Amino acid sequence: MIWTPIGSINDIPRRGARCVATPQGRIAVFRTGDDKVYAIEDHCPHRGGPLSQGIVHDASVTCPLHNWVISLETGKAQGADEGVVRTIPVRIDGENLFIALEALASRAA
Repeated sequence: MIWTPIGSINDIPRRGARCVATPQGRIAVFRTGDDKVYAIEDHCPHRGGPLSQGIVHDASVTCPLHNWVISLETGKAQGADEGVVRTIPVRIDGENLFIALEALASRAA
């Protein structure tokens, strides 16, 4: 796997997100309250809302448009809602963050 550097964990506030532009689209990188980091596509499967602007709680994010809850671990909508966004592998090396973009590209094909 080829790891692409995207910055430091300190660039993302706890229970917050930052976006990374890629050739495959915008990726939202989330940091949970306990410093776990996840990366998913930055659009809700419901109506395309910007998940990076949602509320992070535990290992989930609530879409700011219609309150769909998306698992940061699996990308799946929770509860009665159905849909999924692609997840991207993240590696943390000290404070440095890396994502595996080829995983996203291979799933798009």
